[in-house]
Order: sequence, then structure tokens, then C-alpha cells
Amino acid sequence: MILEPKYTIFFYIFMTQKILFWLGVEFTHFCLSYAMQKKHTADYFSIVDITDKSRKFFETQNLVKFNKTWYFFDHVTKQDQLPDYKYLKEFEKKYNIDLWKLAINERIFYRFYDFHKFSTEEIYSILEQECKLFEKIFDEVKPDFFVTKYASRHHNHLFTEMCNSLGIPVLMLSRTWLGNKVLLSKNSHIFDDLSSLKSNLSSKRNFQELQEYLESVSYSKYLSNYNKPSKFITQFKALTEFLLSDSKQNQKQYYYYGRTKFKVLKDTVLTLIRSRYRENYLNNNAVKQPDFTMPFVYFPLHVDMERPLLIDAPFYTNQIEIIRHIAKSLPVGIKLFVKESPAGNSRGWRKISDYEEIMSIPNVTLIHHSVPSKDLFKKCLLVFTVAGTSGFEAAIYEKPSIVFSKVGYASLPSVQKVSALEDLPKLIRESLNIKVKSDDVNQFLTFMEKNTIDFDWQGFLKNFYDEFYYGGNLHDVEISPNDVQKFLNLHNDDLKILADAHLKKIEQYVEN
Repeated sequence: MILEPKYTIFFYIFMTQKILFWLGVEFTHFCLSYAMQKKHTADYFSIVDITDKSRKFFETQNLVKFNKTWYFFDHVTKQDQLPDYKYLKEFEKKYNIDLWKLAINERIFYRFYDFHKFSTEEIYSILEQECKLFEKIFDEVKPDFFVTKYASRHHNHLFTEMCNSLGIPVLMLSRTWLGNKVLLSKNSHIFDDLSSLKSNLSSKRNFQELQEYLESVSYSKYLSNYNKPSKFITQFKALTEFLLSDSKQNQKQYYYYGRTKFKVLKDTVLTLIRSRYRENYLNNNAVKQPDFTMPFVYFPLHVDMERPLLIDAPFYTNQIEIIRHIAKSLPVGIKLFVKESPAGNSRGWRKISDYEEIMSIPNVTLIHHSVPSKDLFKKCLLVFTVAGTSGFEAAIYEKPSIVFSKVGYASLPSVQKVSALEDLPKLIRESLNIKVKSDDVNQFLTFMEKNTIDFDWQGFLKNFYDEFYYGGNLHDVEISPNDVQKFLNLHNDDLKILADAHLKKIEQYVEN
């Protein structure tokens, strides 16, 4: 029997909703669950994915009443037995999920983790345990809603994809390109419904006004207010805590395989040395004063070990290969400018051999990270990005763009998506003839402003990290419920806004 909407709402009044949260190291969603429970009666459940010392908080806290909590690493451990390949094959068919697409792009399993080399069997074993745990949770709870942040690791994304396969509504929090605006949707950075986009009464800002607006609310500018090194005394306290702590229990978690204190300290020192050496190389070899008199297209590099590449664009993670594809597809007389990301220092920059390879590609110029992006946007003919916000920024600077994955601003007529690499030369030539209209950009911006949430997420995290994680320098710490209560009280107004947005989203699902 299918109920009419008004009866569906009535039906939900007499049944208790089951809301499942994914809780991680940053505590945003624990704080959210606290704010939601104060306003909304439901059965609350949680998956806790956190280090051993911080786990004690969840075992002792009474701030949020969870009907049941699953501690992720209680169920995913080192195994001596061979993986159940038959189970994994059946799992893929059942949920229509490609497990190796997730596993190969997991930063811990491959390319970015130097403390332990995972064997194929180890990865299979981990995947099998994760899949069985998640199926067990679905069998036990049958949640009505899953609440999470955008997934940056394979297992969180796997659980989200299982929810999508089972028809369980996902409420995923992700950042936007508008400073302290956040988005709540079922997929990271992508609006659930664009049906009202054309009906919006948008402002009539010209491109100059749009560019000024972008500069005032840009996420990079907003982020720069918070991304400042913590004080030396804070770093020293974190180092002391790390050296004196017992970290053996964490080494049972695959995040920490092989991470002895000596290896971590050695890696930290080597990373600092490599980072300075690589930055010196960039300073001496990347172009700081580009020649803007020649026609060029622009490709800003992504930071490698991030979600936009590893999860959003799983088949386009080799950016040097993408640069080659673009270079070989360009019309005669147009150069390709490739700029390193200013955020590259957060990952110790790239290998010098990578920069050398980029510079060796004919008709390609490596641009220094200090060159203002707006200068490149203003002067270029066309912008390329794998999965970043550059295509959106390009439109504000009247430039068309080509993207390699699904992006939240794809509704802009000036944005073209690569479906097949062999079509890239044709797509470039078509895009070069696109004229960006300010009305289209205004319309989308107005829609964004109306359909996002005012929540200073980065400021919230910085305050939490400063209070509990030595400014983000050490996460494996004991956390006092009393101190968290004080933090919750301090951020009550922001959390209320966030909770109201989630409850409104739940209400919309119920009505539909």
C-alpha cells in the first residue's frame, strides 16, 4: 500500500525514526547528534571510527544517548585466514559496487603510505571485514537515515554507496566554494535537486561585480584565515605527549600499520627536508612571471592525496598523464599553463621528478604557485580541472571550462565534461567558442546562496582542534566529556543552525 503524503507524515509520527551517524576524529557529527537529539526524538545509532585513546570518550559519555554504537576497528582486524573471495564477488553484484575502484585509490593501501606495504590478500581481508560489518549493521538497524560528512576514505564512501544501493537517504555535509557556506545532500558537493534553478530571481551583477563577490567569499581566502601554524609551545606539547604515550593499541588499526614512533619521527624530519628542497626547486624552475601575450589554456594542479581525485575522479588520478592528454589535444598556437597548488606544501609538494616530467612535455609551462590564480583566469582562453572548483571560478572570469568528473556546478552552460579521452580535441575546440553569460552565473550563484547553510565549519574545527588536539598536531588523545560539554555550550547557536538544516532535510524526505 502506498500512502498519500499527508498520511505518510501521520504514519511517521507514530513510528520512531532510526538515524545512523558516522563519527570520526573531527567530532562535527558527534556535536551535531547532540544538537539534533535535543530537538528531535528518534533512535540514534553510531559507527565510531577513531583512535584508541579518543574511543574512551565515546565509551563514557552521556551527552548523546545512542541505542547502539559499533566501533569500527573492533570488527576490522588482522586475519590469518584467506579472504572469502566468493562472498566479495557476490557483494559486488548485490550492491553494484566496484571494490577495487575504492581500494586502489585508498591512500593507506597504495601510493601514499610509506610505513607498510599492503598485500593484495591484506586488502581483500580488510574489505571483506568491512563489508560484513556494514551488512550486519543494516540487518540489525535498518536505518531510515544516514548522517555523515563527505567521505575522504574508502570505507566511509563504501558505506555511503551501500546506503544508496539500499535506498537509505544519505545526509552528507560538504563544503562549498562560498566561504563559510556548507551543503547538505546525498552526494558530496552536488545539489540533490536543481529543478528550481531556472525559477530563481537572480541578481544582475556584471562580471566585474561577480569577481569582486568571489574574492570576498572565496573558500581559499576563508581557509587562509585558519591555516596558520600552531605555536611552538603547542607543537612541543604534542610531541611530548606523542613520545610519552603508549601507541601499541593503535597499531592494530590498519591506519597505523608499521607506524612506530621512530619511523614517524624519521618520516616527519625527512618530509620537512624534502619539502624545503622541493620548494627551492620550484622557486628556481617554475615560472613566476608568465608571458600572457601568448594564447594559453590553464590547468591548476590538485593536491594529490585528496578526495576530489581519489574518490570523485577514480580514473583520473594521474595528473601528469592528464596534462599530456590536454597537450596533445590542443589546437596549434595555444600553450598549456600548469600551476602548482599553493596548498601543495601541506603534502610536502611533489617529487622533483614529477615537476621535471611536467616541464619536459612540449608546449607546457609550469607556473609557480605564487602567481595569483585570478591573473591566469583573466588571461587564459579555457580552464581544465579534474574535480575542483576552478571550473566554477572560470565562469565568473568569463572563461569556459572542461572537467573530468561530476561536479556540483556542471549545470553551468560553460562547463563541459569529458566522457571519452579520444573526444578531448573536439571538446576543446567546441569549448573555445563558448561565450559565458553573466545571467547563467548569477542564476547559479543565487541558487547556491539559497540552498546552502551558514556554518563556519573550518572555524568550528579549528576551535575543536585547538582545544583537544594540540592545534591538530596530535589526534590520539583522551577527551573529557565535561570539556566537550563546555565546547557544545560555546557553539550552541552554530550547532542549532546545523541541526535545523538536517531536520528540515529529514522532513523533506518524509514528505516525499
